[in-house]
Amino acid sequence: MLRLRNAQPSRSGRIGRTLLASALLTAVAAVPAVAATPQTAHAPAQVRKETSTSAHQQVAHFYGAYIDAVSAEGGGKLATALRTFYLTPGLRSQLKTWEQRNHADGVLRAQNTPIAFRVTPGDSGAGHTWSTVRLTWSGGKHPTYSYLTVRSDLRTGKISGIGD
Repeated sequence: MLRLRNAQPSRSGRIGRTLLASALLTAVAAVPAVAATPQTAHAPAQVRKETSTSAHQQVAHFYGAYIDAVSAEGGGKLATALRTFYLTPGLRSQLKTWEQRNHADGVLRAQNTPIAFRVTPGDSGAGHTWSTVRLTWSGGKHPTYSYLTVRSDLRTGKISGIGD
């Protein structure tokens, strides 16, 4: 999933994305309930795959909405709400410590905002699934990227770890 944004979005564009992020936050609230449905003995592998895919989609939804929120003027409250909804309490605590030590945004591992991102599913095991998030920092012939490894809890669908 690749999401590109204009360097200087109009005020109406920022408001529209903020409203869209709020709507996604509300709509995604139903996803953990679906992921928590009882597994049947007939198709456990299929249920696991669907849950894993759902977790990767949650990561993509979170990064898309979060990047828009931190880019928007006055988007701090939405960014905080997104962290509360998508991240485990333990991760939020770890991010706070990391941010104080590094003087940067712990979710993005940077002081500025990327121009695009892409989420790639990884392996799953021991109740977790991992995704690779590629953040694009510059465009042109030689774009600059950074990569994050994001761990999600399969039971809750929440993001439980972010690492370089």
